[in-house]
Amino acid sequence: MKNKRLKLFILGPAYPLRGGPAQFNENLCAELNKEGHDAQIISYSLQYPNFLFPGSSQFETSGSAPTGIKIHTLINTVNPFNWIKVASFIKKEKPDFILIRYWLPFFGPSLGAIARLVRSKTKVLALTDNIIPHEKRIGDKAFTNYFVNSCHGFIAMSKTVLNDISKFSKTEKKAYSPHPMYETYGPIVSKKEAREKLQLNQDDKIILFFGLIRHYKGLDILIEAMTDPEIKKLNIKLLIAGEFYEDKQPYLDLIEKFELKNHVLLHDKFIANEDVRYYFCASNLVAQTYRKATNSGVTMVGYYYEKPMLVTNVGGLAEIVPNNSCGYVVENSVPVISEKIKEYFLKEKENEFTQNVILEKKKYEWKEFIRVLTGLFESTKKNIQ
Repeated sequence: MKNKRLKLFILGPAYPLRGGPAQFNENLCAELNKEGHDAQIISYSLQYPNFLFPGSSQFETSGSAPTGIKIHTLINTVNPFNWIKVASFIKKEKPDFILIRYWLPFFGPSLGAIARLVRSKTKVLALTDNIIPHEKRIGDKAFTNYFVNSCHGFIAMSKTVLNDISKFSKTEKKAYSPHPMYETYGPIVSKKEAREKLQLNQDDKIILFFGLIRHYKGLDILIEAMTDPEIKKLNIKLLIAGEFYEDKQPYLDLIEKFELKNHVLLHDKFIANEDVRYYFCASNLVAQTYRKATNSGVTMVGYYYEKPMLVTNVGGLAEIVPNNSCGYVVENSVPVISEKIKEYFLKEKENEFTQNVILEKKKYEWKEFIRVLTGLFESTKKNIQ
């Protein structure tokens, strides 16, 4: 298997679309090509209609297209005639398999239709970030069922999602491999350099909350944890770096209510790729106080930049952060989170946990993910339908 060259298309967002899935797809494509395969991306000409997109923009406003990979900007999610066109392109190219990135039921009709049109000639695998969405809407079950039953096999990056697949399909053609590390945001820089870049105080103790802000990510819980009087005395700051995908006023009200203006640093914008490393390298601890989760790219960026993490015991987060070694796995409770924050800084755990992260991160290299993916393809080669 190691020496067999495979041709495949990754169906999912890529440049100039922005965000974690696009970054992941570009990384995966590049790593597959490094291993001798012929991998290309089929991205979206229209991913979301603007009225359905909660952020400021779907597109990169800085940086440039990744080099060394082919990106075909083809899929229109709301035009059925386009789905036929995309399927025709795939059939003409005759790949060994396609890998469809799936994280939201909205994509079920378009991606499910494309899969059904090509599955008699090529294997259809799905990379499932979510099967059951964090925020439920009418039609979720029907759209996901339509998509799932168009696929030959599934790879998931959390065991929770792997188990969720069984609610829609009884297939045994599914595999688990943890989310690999992102490697596209640049090398590690010193904490001093990162803080100078972001104009942060060199003496502060900084907890980073990073990424798009939605209710299920529990930023409000973390803000409340910061109200502990001892945390305030320790000069601990919460750095919030990300764009609000919901009304930010309730969060501002919490900061006002608990008199945290001097303890919260709010960088409420989409963080450009070239700036991501500075936020992680500037921090002492990365926090993900999620109410719900499957897997998280934020955790893997944390690993790449060798940062200890505090995560809640939900979804796949606890699977990849060894408790009291690379950070803390905690119950979703304000007092518990406050206590662990205090313990981390009072007992000076940063250096110990960082050394453990450096060792643990070796598990999350791309070679292992590709090994599992190509193995899944091999397991589905019988009885093509």
